[in-house]
Amino acid sequence: MKIPSPGESITEVEIASWLVSEGEFVKKDQIIAEIDSDKATLELPAEESGVISLAAEEGDVVKVGQVVCKIDVSAKETIQSDESAQKSNLADEVKSTVHNTPEKTKKVISKDPVVSPAARKIAIERNIDINSIAPTGKGGRITKQDILLGKPAMGSVNQKDRPQSRQKLSMLRRKVAERLVSVKNETAMLTTFNEVDMSSIFDLRKKYKEKFKNKHGVNLGFMSFFTLASVRALKEFPAVNSMIDNQEMISYDYCDISIAVSGPKGLMVPVIRNAEKMSFKDVEMEVKKLAEKARDGKISVDEMTGGTFTISNGGVFGSMLSTPIINPPQSAILGMHNIVERPMAINGKVEIRPVMYLALSYDHRIIDGRESVGFLVHIKEALENPIEILMNNKIKDSLEI
Repeated sequence: MKIPSPGESITEVEIASWLVSEGEFVKKDQIIAEIDSDKATLELPAEESGVISLAAEEGDVVKVGQVVCKIDVSAKETIQSDESAQKSNLADEVKSTVHNTPEKTKKVISKDPVVSPAARKIAIERNIDINSIAPTGKGGRITKQDILLGKPAMGSVNQKDRPQSRQKLSMLRRKVAERLVSVKNETAMLTTFNEVDMSSIFDLRKKYKEKFKNKHGVNLGFMSFFTLASVRALKEFPAVNSMIDNQEMISYDYCDISIAVSGPKGLMVPVIRNAEKMSFKDVEMEVKKLAEKARDGKISVDEMTGGTFTISNGGVFGSMLSTPIINPPQSAILGMHNIVERPMAINGKVEIRPVMYLALSYDHRIIDGRESVGFLVHIKEALENPIEILMNNKIKDSLEI
């Protein structure tokens, strides 16, 4: 018998467990082995009846199409006496339950469920009650995967009172998941925090938001302040506006700022191109355009490609603090959060101020602690002194009103 192909992209599998022994008589379509691919655990049925001879061991990785056993179809099934059958069953039970397991952790497993040897072994090692597991294998067999997933048997529970649903992940969500796991595994990611007194920005928006909207047709939001503050900090700390390519570091003289927005198909990250050349009006108009396209599902791949730094605003959903994950292949991401009135010490006195916590997650392979902390301090300074630092003391000129 050769290993059949479980799927187009699968070229090899692992023998998870043999469900029969060397020299045992097997019947056609009897499940003789469980094989693991990188996608699922599959059952291998006997192609003919006869005496089996194994050509691979449990744990072996074998190629699709490789011979793993032979069946002598000329052999006839022999009938064991009751006494020999009992001895054989007892020997198999002892063999499957005793694997140098400390006596105090061994558990007697019910003989009622049909259990594969691999599943039985894991159940004993993890002290899992076989009777609590729902079988999914052929003929009610409990497989290794059943034990690993740990799905409890429903028993007499009324399933109408325990509804559940299953929905396939979209291709976008699967890709996002893949990228996020990848960046966690492949970067030395750290997060540093700071807080910002948003009083000055609140005062500016309160005084000029109507004039700004009447003149430009968009709101004077927070994103323009944070984007321009980020551009200033990126120029001061170019390592944050860089990324690793194999054994080289690529630094950019421009600032393409990715902004994380929530769309109908999940998280999307459109890019504000050349933000270093933009004014408050330019940023607000571009943010509005990109956000609308993302929410309408009309955003293009080009509009989400090539950012050098990301800003994520979890505050719109009420997040107080988070550790945002870097958007690969970028090296840093700024996390905005909700604004809450908090007591602050101002010139020796306690005052209530609108405060936002900021988080900068960065790749420590190319960004040092001094740079990451300095970068966030630069952003804090610009946001707390926007008239002086971001507007050069020219409010109306900067807002173009």
